[in-house]
Amino acid sequence: MVADGVLLAGVDGGGSGTRLRAQWQDRCVEVTGGPSGLALGVTPAWHTIMALLDSAQQALGITLPIERCQLALGLAGANQWAWRGAFLQASPALAGLRLESDAFTTLVGAHRGQPGAIVALGTGSVGEALHIDGRRVSVGGYGFPSGDEASGAWLGLRASRHAQHALDGRTPPDDFSRALCEAMSSLSSAPVSSVATLTHWLSNVSQTRFAALAPVVIEYGDHPIAQALLDQAGEDIALMYQALDQDEQLPLALCGGLAAALAPRVPETLKHRLVPAQGSSVDGALQLAAELCPS
Repeated sequence: MVADGVLLAGVDGGGSGTRLRAQWQDRCVEVTGGPSGLALGVTPAWHTIMALLDSAQQALGITLPIERCQLALGLAGANQWAWRGAFLQASPALAGLRLESDAFTTLVGAHRGQPGAIVALGTGSVGEALHIDGRRVSVGGYGFPSGDEASGAWLGLRASRHAQHALDGRTPPDDFSRALCEAMSSLSSAPVSSVATLTHWLSNVSQTRFAALAPVVIEYGDHPIAQALLDQAGEDIALMYQALDQDEQLPLALCGGLAAALAPRVPETLKHRLVPAQGSSVDGALQLAAELCPS
């Protein structure tokens, strides 16, 4: 339910950036800004979100008090209860507020709020499902390096071992190992071409940098090691789906930057459940904002 004269806003926020889509009457704008993932702190998250809300109002040519803004957010870290509580406690007096994980808003956007499942495949990975009876199920999302199976960081970390083996003599160098070293070099201030330089690179690497190696794995998908990694990613996607829906009846949308590359690696027995995502996380957040009852 939406009250007359209320600005709707949906937010998709993570550790690298934030998208806010605002709707006023029949007009809609989208603005982007810095991170708002809760791992970076509640105060910075609210600062980013409120600045984007101001930018959206400027783009729409309106000036409304916060009490006339209805906001739904899908934020990374919202499933961590201490962060969630602190964020909600710091909330301004909005007309309505709903906080969800970015995985859930991705799910809502992908299936337009209808029952279904998603596996989000980006730097990290997570699975989420909404069942016909209203049950919500989540799998994964434990973070790197302990979890995030089938993600970009997961692929990059494992592929880096081929470069290690090629440089220290456990396997002959080949085009794949050289391409990995070139990709690492592009992310470093010095070429990665020896055991010493690779050791230095690995000692300073983040999950984002490991994820930057994933395109190399995909490019060399016919290489035995890359092929094994991609096939394992497909099996991990299937395992997540089976945990989300033991009956394997829900439609499954793969979302995120690696979705298109990994869809062919999903086992044949699951491919009939794959459907295209109908919308994005920010679409899902805006839909949830529209469903809020203003206080």
